[in-house]
Amino acid sequence: MGHEQPANGLASPPRPTNGFRAKVVAYAWEGVSAGTLGGVDPASYSIRSSRIVADGVVCAGVVHVRGEKIERVELEGDGGVAGFKQATTPPERVLDVGDLVVMPGLVDTHVHVNEPGRTDWEGFLTAGRAAAAGGITTIVVMPLNCMPAATNVAALVGEAEAARGKCSVDYGFWGGVVPGNVDELEPMWEAGALGFKCFLVDSGVPDFPAISMNELFRKSSAPLSRLRAPLLAHAEDAGMLARAYATSGLSESPKSYNCYLASRPPDVEYGAVEDLIGCLAVEGVHVHIVHVSGSSKALWLINDSKRKGALVTAETCPHYLTFAAEEIPDGATQFKCAPPIRDREIRETLWEALRNGTLDMVVSDHSPCPPNMKLLEQGDFAKAWGGVSSLQLGLSATWTGAQERGFVISDIARWMCAKPAVLGGFSLQKGQIAAGFDADLVIFDPAEQWTVRGQSLHHRHKLTPYDGMTLRGVVKRTILRGRTIFDASLANPFPSEPIGQWIKRGSN
Repeated sequence: MGHEQPANGLASPPRPTNGFRAKVVAYAWEGVSAGTLGGVDPASYSIRSSRIVADGVVCAGVVHVRGEKIERVELEGDGGVAGFKQATTPPERVLDVGDLVVMPGLVDTHVHVNEPGRTDWEGFLTAGRAAAAGGITTIVVMPLNCMPAATNVAALVGEAEAARGKCSVDYGFWGGVVPGNVDELEPMWEAGALGFKCFLVDSGVPDFPAISMNELFRKSSAPLSRLRAPLLAHAEDAGMLARAYATSGLSESPKSYNCYLASRPPDVEYGAVEDLIGCLAVEGVHVHIVHVSGSSKALWLINDSKRKGALVTAETCPHYLTFAAEEIPDGATQFKCAPPIRDREIRETLWEALRNGTLDMVVSDHSPCPPNMKLLEQGDFAKAWGGVSSLQLGLSATWTGAQERGFVISDIARWMCAKPAVLGGFSLQKGQIAAGFDADLVIFDPAEQWTVRGQSLHHRHKLTPYDGMTLRGVVKRTILRGRTIFDASLANPFPSEPIGQWIKRGSN
């Protein structure tokens, strides 16, 4: 299969063809066992496919890896594929994947790992394995669920120490912005924080309190602007939220999903987005709105601000693109998240916002907890912990919905690889298949279907709203800096020694 030509015009025009097509569809190394490159020293090798995602298109070609880096990429129409026939790569170091897709390793900039302190919720060992199995090669960890919360340098470094030697994928960290810690922002930035996260409403974690817009504007905006550090904001307005809860009926009917929806209506999101853009973006702060759930007014404001040149970016998550409120039964607290999953019409608004560029990226917001905290027996949306466990499932879930709406795999690579790497500040190292980049690669079968079985997932806890769903797209192999970190063909799909490293801004 050659180019994938999108109906929506989102990808670049196709390259000219020279008739090259991968003839071998067997997924195996030529002359060696499939697991050979899972070792410590990957040396050099090449991957050949009829569908490589590079330069915004999908076409046939060869990716040459030397050590931890991509040495060069030869794509159909560049004159490179013909040259590959005379390449010096020994045949036993060539992996021909036929028509399987070779795409960049995913970058997930919204992951709650919770170690140290709450490793029983999720730790770097289990999160790293789930990420690798889902095609993710880099995660950026939120600052609030570890103990102590990463609101100062000591806690930030403590997270990095906790991850060392345990995580299968590369990892970075967001610092936290909370009341009274403005003097900690620059030291955290210098220590390696990739940016900062704040909550405008109660986070649910006592040592990560909400910060007011007044304090953000008067105290935090100046250092954030000077450092050019992104501010990731949980955008719900506290006053509007309190008023909505009081009239929602959730206290009287805690099992009702409709009452939970009413307790966090779309205008709560819009009110916070309006304040963030009006108070901070105009001051030169890069405002990034996390987990946009579908307020049409908030989306319009984000789009309008971008058109006017404000440094505003925004993300959504696979669960908002997959589920719909009409399908969520009362008491099904595995679906609880904040903001909530909204109706079908709003779900389609999110897809359109990805199409037109209002939303920049899709990230997991993997937010696990022990199953008992979901209060499934009580079905209590008022008291259950909010968060969706989905780290391993984001690529398949997003691709399932995307291909049904006419998107192509290069769109996925933009939303889930390239754009998150830009937000994290390491876009010259990760998120693309290009010479000089880390050899972070995913071999993906976009056609194969599979049914999610929660107990088979690699997250620490298996409860997920995706359990029992049939999804399209299977990760066959994940490669981090040239080394295989997940191989679905093996009984033990992970190498014995995790190789994830702490990644910082501009790392190379």
